[in-house]
Amino acid sequence: MRSCWSRTAAVIRTRLALPGDYRRILQIVQAADGPVRVRAVGEELGLEAVVRGKLEPLRAKLTKLADRGWLYKRFDGRFTARR
Repeated sequence: MRSCWSRTAAVIRTRLALPGDYRRILQIVQAADGPVRVRAVGEELGLEAVVRGKLEPLRAKLTKLADRGWLYKRFDGRFTARR
């Protein structure tokens, strides 16, 4: 049986294995009060949110984090942190 401490340490270690930009995206979504749109994350990262082409790579990263279980992608396209 694994202790709670080792499970927490494993999550932290795994999070540190993420590349820096993915960790920053994860922090932004986790710090939000509720579901966030890709545009809001892009604005927080300092991207030109009015240019759609600038947001598509970010959308792909958010989707990748959702596919791997770090985030949850809602039916309306917004993202929330897994709790």
